[in-house]
Amino acid sequence: MATEAVEKLKKIEPLSIAQASRISGVNPADISILLVYIEQGKIAKVK
Repeated sequence: MATEAVEKLKKIEPLSIAQASRISGVNPADISILLVYIEQGKIAKVK
């Protein structure tokens, strides 16, 4: 993931993947990587 994307996601803390995908500086590849991490359990899913 790009450093800029990580910084923006940490700062904004979106509640959904849809919100994260609309953040300027977060590209589709970053969202794909995020989804893989969630599926692998490396990032906790929020219910």
